[in-house]
Amino acid sequence: MTSVPSKIIWIRRQQCPCGDWKCYVTYGDAEETSIASQLVKTESLQSKATVAPYVGMVFKTDDDAFEYYGNFARKNGFSIRKERSRLSPQLGIYKRDFVCYRSGFAPVRKKPCGEHHRDRKSVRCGCDAKMYLSKEVIDGVSQWFVVQFSNVHNHELLEDDQVRLLPAYRKIHESDQERILLLSKAGFPIHRIVKVLELEKGIQGGQLPFLERDVRNFVQTRKKVVQENDALLNEKRENDMMELLEACKATKVADQDFVYDFTVDENDKAENLAWSYAGSVNSYAMFGDVIYFDTTYRSITYDMLFGAWTGIDNNGRPIFFGCVLLQDQTLRSFAWALQTLIRFMKGRCPQTILTDINPGLRDAIRSELPSTKHVISIWNIQPKVSSWFCLELGSQYADFKSEFDALYRLESTEDFERRWNQMVSIFGLGSDKHIALLYSLRASWALSYVRGYFLARMATIAYSKSVDAFLKGIFSAQSCLRSFFEQVC
Repeated sequence: MTSVPSKIIWIRRQQCPCGDWKCYVTYGDAEETSIASQLVKTESLQSKATVAPYVGMVFKTDDDAFEYYGNFARKNGFSIRKERSRLSPQLGIYKRDFVCYRSGFAPVRKKPCGEHHRDRKSVRCGCDAKMYLSKEVIDGVSQWFVVQFSNVHNHELLEDDQVRLLPAYRKIHESDQERILLLSKAGFPIHRIVKVLELEKGIQGGQLPFLERDVRNFVQTRKKVVQENDALLNEKRENDMMELLEACKATKVADQDFVYDFTVDENDKAENLAWSYAGSVNSYAMFGDVIYFDTTYRSITYDMLFGAWTGIDNNGRPIFFGCVLLQDQTLRSFAWALQTLIRFMKGRCPQTILTDINPGLRDAIRSELPSTKHVISIWNIQPKVSSWFCLELGSQYADFKSEFDALYRLESTEDFERRWNQMVSIFGLGSDKHIALLYSLRASWALSYVRGYFLARMATIAYSKSVDAFLKGIFSAQSCLRSFFEQVC
C-alpha cells in the first residue's frame, strides 16, 4: 500500500545555482559525515576480515557472523547467502547455515507447453564452501559459535573487479536512488542516467557499485510507487496549505499586528505564503538595516522552498523577521517574496541583504530592492567551490583553492580583475560554467567589491551556523504545515 511520509522532510537544496539542472551541489554537513563514517566503518570491518573463519570462533550475534563471513568472501572472490536455520521453543533460532552463492543446484522447473521461457543458466554448481553456526547461552548471554567451516570451492574465484558485480554486492545507495529518480522523471534514458552518475562521481565507466540493469530494474519497480505517491502528496499539500491558511487567519483574529499574505494559482489553490509577527516587525524597525534571506531548505514532502528572513541584535544573536513558502525558485516568486517582506515592514528596505548563490534571487533583488546592496557570504560559496572544482582539477585543486582565497581578500577591484583572468588561464577554466557564474556574481562576494558596506557581523560562519541550527530546530519533527507554523511561533 502506498503512503505519504508521516512527517515533513526538509533537506538542503542540492540543485546547482549554475542553472544546469543535471548539476548538483554536495555539502560537507553532518548527514554526509554520517554516510562517510558508515563507509569507513564498512572498510574497517572488511580490512579486519582477512583471517578465515575457524571452528570455535565466537560472535555476539548471527548478523555479526554473516557480516564477517561476507567481508571475508568478498576479499576472496565470492559471495554468500543464508541457507537454513533451525528454531527451538527455548532458544528461538539456534542454528544458522551460511553457504557459498554457488552452493547446491538449481531445481528443475517444468515448462508449460506453448509458453516461451528464457533458459537461464544457473550459477549453482554444488559448491561445498560454508560456515555453520550454533547458539549457546552462557550465564544468560547468547553467543554464536562456528561449528563447521569449509573454504573449499569447486569453481574459480573472482578477481576484485569481477566480485563487486555479484548481486550480493551491487547496492544502490539512498542518495543515488534519489538522483536516479530525479533524472528518470526528467526523461533521461537509463544509459544516460548511468553516465551522469559516473561523471558526477568522477569515476570511469563501469565503476559504479551497480549495473545499468540494476538501475533499470529499480526505476521500473519504483515508477508506479512514485506516481501514486505524487498524487497523494499533491492532495496532502493542498489540504495542509488550506490548514495553514486557516491558522494564519485565526492568528490574525487573535493578534491584529500579525501579518500574512499569499498567492493562488490558476486553479485558485494556495501557491505561495508568507507571514511575520508583531515582535518581528518591531525588531526589524530596530535591526533591519542588514537582513539574511536563507533559502537553503526545501521540503521533499511538499516540493516547496522555505525562505527565512533573519537579522542580528546588539548581542550578536539571530533575530527572526519572517518566513515564506514558495512553490518554485522563479524570478516571479522571489520578487513576490521580497515585495511582501517590504510591505510587512511598512515600506522600509534594508541597506544590505545577504543570500546564498541564486541567480533568480539576485535578479529579484535588483528589481525589487535596487538601492539595497546584495552580498553573498564567502561561507555560502566555499562548499560549492569544493563541489565544483575538486574532482575537475584533481591534484591542481589545492593550488586553485589557495589562489581563489587570495583573490577573495584582495583590496582593489583592479587587482581582482587582473588576477582573476590569470587564474582562469592558468587552470584552463575559460569555458567553465561555474567560473562564469562566480565571476558574474563577483560584486556580491569579493571583498574588494563589498568592503565598506554594513554587514553587522552577519557574513561570518558563526552567524551562518546559528541560523542553520535555528532552522534545523523548527524542521526537526513536523508532521504537517500547521504544526510547522506553530513551531515557528
